[in-house]
Amino acid sequence: MRRVVVLSTGGTIASRPDSRGAARATDGAEALLAGLSGLPGPADVAVEGRDVARVGSYLLTPGGMAGIVREVHRALDDPDVAGVVVTHGTDTLEETAFLADLVHRDPRPVVFTGAQRHAANRDTDGPRNLADAVAVAASPQMAGCGVLIVFDGRIFAARGARKSHTLAPEAFSAPDSGPLGRVTQGVPRLSARPVRPPALGPSALDLEATRVDIVACYPGSDAIAIDAFAAAGARGLVLEATGAGNANHDVCAAIARLTRAGIVVALSSRVHAGPVAALYGNGGGADLVRAGAVPTGTLRASQARILLAALLATDPDPIRAASELSRHADFPDAGLPQGDVPHTDSPRPSDSPGSTSPALIPSVPTPPLRIPRTDPCGPDAAAPRPSGAGFPGRATVPVRSTERNE
Repeated sequence: MRRVVVLSTGGTIASRPDSRGAARATDGAEALLAGLSGLPGPADVAVEGRDVARVGSYLLTPGGMAGIVREVHRALDDPDVAGVVVTHGTDTLEETAFLADLVHRDPRPVVFTGAQRHAANRDTDGPRNLADAVAVAASPQMAGCGVLIVFDGRIFAARGARKSHTLAPEAFSAPDSGPLGRVTQGVPRLSARPVRPPALGPSALDLEATRVDIVACYPGSDAIAIDAFAAAGARGLVLEATGAGNANHDVCAAIARLTRAGIVVALSSRVHAGPVAALYGNGGGADLVRAGAVPTGTLRASQARILLAALLATDPDPIRAASELSRHADFPDAGLPQGDVPHTDSPRPSDSPGSTSPALIPSVPTPPLRIPRTDPCGPDAAAPRPSGAGFPGRATVPVRSTERNE
């Protein structure tokens, strides 16, 4: 019988109120699987639970996220496993899922899910989300889709998905692409397939010594936080800029200092949807790019940070890391209609022997990392070209624990 492995890491789906009424992650995989009884799902699949951690995801570190991804790889070492589900806190689910997708070479699906209402709530959404995630992980049509997020009946590609409501059950969205499909009465249906770049190598998970910080831009922001992160040893910085990717003269000058010093700067936006575009001078996005910042398309700061950290862990050279950042940012968030393949002159090479053929995409030239030689924010600065932006009777396997607490 085919198996789906459920890796429990904590989060609201595993939480119950403590003596003060504050929710804490206490339930393990066994309790989560018990909640599947009576819910619709594939009857020919055994579900195995493994405890990895019991922690609110707001406490996770990049190293802890990498540890979860390594547990995913261990589960997939077993050829009898049809797919993997990770139950995770929603606060940072988008980061861990994206990290998992960046290094995912296996055609079998990996599905992240969680809950917005803790396990003691009468109307907790955890069991339903878990049942849907198991159905997606067990579905042969999900082969080659990479890492997915399943929440409130919707299926999202990990890339470009983000938490968009603090409390509502419909917690996740993909503003620039929408969902890939839906799960109805335990049956998943895809309407699109994600476009994915080649996977990074295992060194991308060596994040413990790779510091990348996020700096927010706002009216009157200056270089204090930027310089402080650089002094603290940041190897990369994500600028959460305004609008289509704009800041001001002080920030622009600081970015030029950092890129000259070999710190890679990624340019994102605080706006919910839309690509970063180098449109404005006078301290705006065009000048930031001239100062060396690399636009990250429609990736927002949370996932741009994970991507940059993974690239720097793979290759610490700032010029090569910036070039790879630009290349990865060019991949669209949007999926492809089922069965369609976009036109391209040449296919991407497969990531590893025996892997499924990835979707084909047009090749996009990668701009070089610019090291400014003059004031990048001055009035005479030349603007670069804009960047493109149920379960009854189901066999279950006893829970196996590899749990650790953060």
